[in-house]
Amino acid sequence: MSLKAFHLFFILVSILFSAGMGIWAFKTGASDGLGWGCCVAALLMVGYGVSFVNKSKSIIT
Repeated sequence: MSLKAFHLFFILVSILFSAGMGIWAFKTGASDGLGWGCCVAALLMVGYGVSFVNKSKSIIT
């Protein structure tokens, strides 16, 4: 597994965990701040993943 593939896999897993924790926080009523924070973090990681893919096209062959 290349470093690029591992990085993309790690980003995907982080997005899934963050979104899952946000959904859990809303469902259980744990904390609205935690739920919103996790959802925002998941969206930011999606943006980072897209940015990484676009940047890596020109750098990594």
